[in-house]
Amino acid sequence: MIHRILNPSSNSSFFVFGARGTGKSTWLKQQFLNKISKNYIYYDMLDDDTEERFSRNPDLLKTEIAALNKKPDWVIIDEIQKTPRLLDVVHGLIENKKIKFILTGSSARKLKKQGANLLAGRAFEYRLFPFTFIELTKSLPKKIEAFNLEDQLNFGSLPAVYRFQSRTDKIKYLKSYISTYVKIEIQMEQLLRKLDPFKQFLEVAAQMNGKPLNYSKVAKEVGVDTKTVIQYFLVLEETFMGFILPAYHTSIRKSILMTPKFYFFDVGVKRGLEKSLNSNVVPRTSYYGEVFEHYIINEFYKMNQYTESDYTLSYFATKEGAEVDLVLSLGKTKTIFVEIKSSLKVDHIEVNKLSTLIGDSKIKGYYLSQDPIAQEYNNVRCLHWAYGIKEIFDLDEDR
Repeated sequence: MIHRILNPSSNSSFFVFGARGTGKSTWLKQQFLNKISKNYIYYDMLDDDTEERFSRNPDLLKTEIAALNKKPDWVIIDEIQKTPRLLDVVHGLIENKKIKFILTGSSARKLKKQGANLLAGRAFEYRLFPFTFIELTKSLPKKIEAFNLEDQLNFGSLPAVYRFQSRTDKIKYLKSYISTYVKIEIQMEQLLRKLDPFKQFLEVAAQMNGKPLNYSKVAKEVGVDTKTVIQYFLVLEETFMGFILPAYHTSIRKSILMTPKFYFFDVGVKRGLEKSLNSNVVPRTSYYGEVFEHYIINEFYKMNQYTESDYTLSYFATKEGAEVDLVLSLGKTKTIFVEIKSSLKVDHIEVNKLSTLIGDSKIKGYYLSQDPIAQEYNNVRCLHWAYGIKEIFDLDEDR
């Protein structure tokens, strides 16, 4: 069993949001509840009968809990977005009965759309992602050499992928995952009226992954208007299928006006959407470099959430064409430029470009590659990507 990094407070109710298939239910039962309490009750809103009961009468939750011989330590409601009206009842039980709830969800869009009560701070919020490289390696300094990066780049990090040994089964799973996402998250939840243009959009969006977004160009390819494309990207964000990476600027107002990028939450899902799973990600090709960069940016995104570091993530580009793959900033107090390269050796020409761009500012510079030898070059630290992430987030051996 792979131990997850997520470690929520056991003293407060909380939400766990995350894309379908990230292992929310498994983590809850095997790694959280087994550790802190056996006294809990569990409701699965993916069960049709359970959903129907509570959709018709949300107050049944109060009745059923009151009928128990012993007050539960926890009440779990899995996939709460299926029954948003239950949140008003949950709110009352937290306030009046001091019951602690764990609420999971794979879509915030339906909750927002129906104006659901998100408990106004009475429940903490956490995110669960596909496996991180740290979860997969555990003792990073000893095991990084055995870490199968190529498998990650080809098939991604969804927990279910690790049930399968064969390449064929992994591909079938990822294809099935995509069709299930469209059917359950989009069609059954009625998040969009028309499915066909959205399906076409998914393929185009995957091809645009990590590139500056041109909404009008995407709209033209899909055959819809620009407003619809913007709505589609919002659907992806609110079902946790990816995130917007804005352009970096010291002025937040100006940053909003600049062209953002979009990254899917998992490289395997992205490759499934663009229909490239049948081809290997071949080292020393431009495509390999793109997938590697996508993977590393996802790792930064996950660790920023798990460690609650509160960095704002963005990318930096100048009119002259200079670009930095990732910027981590804490207001105006701390800024880190990260250049990501898939090469096996440090390219000192690229390092020099980053060094020149930073100049004599207080910005920290990192050049992350697959070179195992740590180097210092003026104002830039050159590290193996795994050790670089560890250093930036100050991760100890046991995290």
